[in-house]
Amino acid sequence: MEHVLLERLRQGPLLCDGAMGTLLYARGVPYEQCFDLLNVTRPELIQGIHREYISAGAQIIETNTFGANRLRLAAYNLEDRVREINFQGVRRAIEAREIVGLPVFIAGAVGPSGQPLQAPESGRLSEVRAAFREQIEALQEGGAELLILETFTSLAELRQAILAAQEVGGLPIVAQVSFYEDGRTLSGQSAASVARELYELGVDVMGANCCVGPAMTLEALQGMIGALGEEIQAAEQQGKRPPLFAAQPNAGLPTRIGNRFFYVSTPDYFADYALRFAQAGVRLIGGCCGTTPRHIEAMRKALDAHYGGGTGAVGQKEEAGQQNGLSASAQGQEASRAAPTVMPGRGERRSVIGTLPEEEVLLPQEGSKTRLQQKLEAGEFVISVELDPPMGLNPSKILAGAAQLQRDGVDCINIADSPLARVRMSCIALARLIQDHLGMETIIHFTTRDRNLMALQAELLGAHALGLRNILALTGDPLRVGDYPNTTGVWDVDSVGLIRILRGMNEGHDAAGGSIGAKASFHIGAALNLNVSEEEAEREIEKYYRKLEAGAHFIMTQPIYELAPLERFLKRVGKPPVPVILGCIPLHSWRHAEFLHNEVAGVTIPERVRERMRLAGDQGTEEGLRLAQELLMEARDLVQGVYLLPSYRRYDIVGRLTRLLREAPANA
Repeated sequence: MEHVLLERLRQGPLLCDGAMGTLLYARGVPYEQCFDLLNVTRPELIQGIHREYISAGAQIIETNTFGANRLRLAAYNLEDRVREINFQGVRRAIEAREIVGLPVFIAGAVGPSGQPLQAPESGRLSEVRAAFREQIEALQEGGAELLILETFTSLAELRQAILAAQEVGGLPIVAQVSFYEDGRTLSGQSAASVARELYELGVDVMGANCCVGPAMTLEALQGMIGALGEEIQAAEQQGKRPPLFAAQPNAGLPTRIGNRFFYVSTPDYFADYALRFAQAGVRLIGGCCGTTPRHIEAMRKALDAHYGGGTGAVGQKEEAGQQNGLSASAQGQEASRAAPTVMPGRGERRSVIGTLPEEEVLLPQEGSKTRLQQKLEAGEFVISVELDPPMGLNPSKILAGAAQLQRDGVDCINIADSPLARVRMSCIALARLIQDHLGMETIIHFTTRDRNLMALQAELLGAHALGLRNILALTGDPLRVGDYPNTTGVWDVDSVGLIRILRGMNEGHDAAGGSIGAKASFHIGAALNLNVSEEEAEREIEKYYRKLEAGAHFIMTQPIYELAPLERFLKRVGKPPVPVILGCIPLHSWRHAEFLHNEVAGVTIPERVRERMRLAGDQGTEEGLRLAQELLMEARDLVQGVYLLPSYRRYDIVGRLTRLLREAPANA
C-alpha cells in the first residue's frame, strides 16, 4: 500500500511552504548564527514561522533542520547535538500544526553536508552517508512524515543521502537538485541525466529547488519529466505508479543592499508559476530562498481557484492566522519588507623583463589616460558590451565573441567578476587575453566580495602593471546564490570604499597611506541603479553622491527599458559631473521580458514594453531590437554611452544593435 502522502500527490498538487532562513534573517538572526539550533534555543520563533506558513495555505511544512547534520553542525561545535536539534525541529512543526488546527504533512528537511565530496573516495562517502543516516533517524524519531533532501549540487552526495534514507526506511523520499542558469548542476549534469539517475535510485519524488527562480526551475522540471517520458508512459500502461515531481524555486536572484539581501519575484508571479508547474505535471510545489507566507498565500489561492480547493482551505487561513496576532497576509508583508528577498593603458611596457636595466622596465606613465577615458572626455558616444569569463580553462569562445563585437564597432568589453557568485576565470586574466589578442580595451568589474583589503590592493597593483586601468568598483553578488553558498564573503569594504582605494592609488598611496612608488592611472567607474522605488531612491542617490565624492570618474547604470527612470534621476540630481553610460539588455521574447522583470534584481520592465513583446510573438528578437534602439536614441542626449548585456551569449544581437546605433545620425 502506497504512503498516504504519495496517494494525495497523485490526486493533484500539494503546496509546500517557503523559506525559513529568509524569515529568520528578517527577524534579526544573523547568517553567522546556527539557524538549526534555534529549534532548541528559540522554539517560539521557529514554531511561529511554521504557523504563518500553515495559515497561508501550506499543506506541507519543512522542519528547520536543513543544516542539522553532524558535518555542518561541527562548525558550531554542535556535532554531539544532532539528535536533539533534529528531534526538536520536528516537534516545533508538529506543535504549530496542532495550534493552527489544519491538516498538514511534516517534512524532515535534509540539506547537503556542506563539505566537498568526490565520488571515488569510498571512506568519505561512508562518512557522509553515516551523517545523513544519523540525522534522518532523529527526524523520523521526532515524527517526520516524509523527507525532503534539498539543494544538492552533487549527485554523488545526494546518492549517499538517498541511500541513507532508504536504509532507515519508512518515509517517502523527495530528492531535489539545484540547477544553475545554464540548466546544469554544479558538477555539470543536465536535468535529463539527473532525472534518469534519481529514477534508477528509486526515489518517490524528484525535482529542483533553490539557486534560480521559477522560469528556469520550470525549464529544469520539463527536462526531467521529458527525460522519463517513456518510463512514465510504460508505468501508466502497466497500472504502476510513475515517478512524481517537485519544484521549490527561489524568489528570483537576490541583490545585496547594504548588508541585507533582497529578492524580487512577487507573490503574483509565483501564483502564476504555481499553475504552470501544476500544468507541467509537478505535484509538490513550494518556494525556497526569498519566498514568504505572502508567496505561499498567493500560490494557494491560484491553485484552489484552478483545482477547486484542497486540504488547506483558504477560508480557514485568516481565522487561524489571528492566533499569531496577525493575518497571514500581514505576517508575510512584515517578513518580506525586511527579507533577504569595467582598459589597458598600453604603451608603458618598453622591454621584456631582464633584457634592459631595471629602471627601464614597466614604469607607469603618470597621468596617462585610457582610450575609453579619452573618448568620454572628448564627448564621443561609447558602446561597451559585457562578457562573462569562461567557467573552464578555454577562453576561445569568449575571445571569438569579443573579436566579432570589435568588428561590429564596440569600443570596449566589460568583464564580469565571477557573476552570480559562480566560479569563473579571473576577470584580470581574461582582460589581459583580450588586450593581447585583440588590442581592445576592457572594463573590469572588480568586487569586494571575495578579497580582503590586502588582496584587493595586491590584485589592483597587478592589474595596473598589466595595463588594465578601467575598473568598475562593485560590492558583488551575494554568495548564497552561487556555487559555494557556504563560503564566507569578505566585504572588508564596499564599492564606495573600493573607489576610495583606487583614488588613493591614483594619488600614489595604498589604503594605509604607504607609498606605492608612483601615481597610478586608474579610470574609476561606479554603478547606479535607476530601477528603484521612491523610498529606495533617496538611498541610491545618497550612495551616488558618496561614490562621486570618493572619486568615481564615470557611472554605469543598471539596464532600463523606458526613459522615465533616467529622467527622474536627472531631475533630482541635475546633470552629473561625470559621464553616464546607460545599461541595456536587448529583449528576445515575451518570456525573456517576464523573466527579467520578475526574477532579476535591479531590472524593471514597464507593462507597455512587455505587452509589445507579447504581441510580437515569434518576432520577439526584432521587436526587442527596435525597443532598445528607440530607447537609446531617445537617451543619446542625456548619456554618453551604452553598456549592452547579451542574454544567452547572443553576441549577434548586441552586434546588430551596435551597428544600428553607429549608422544612426547623432541627432536622430
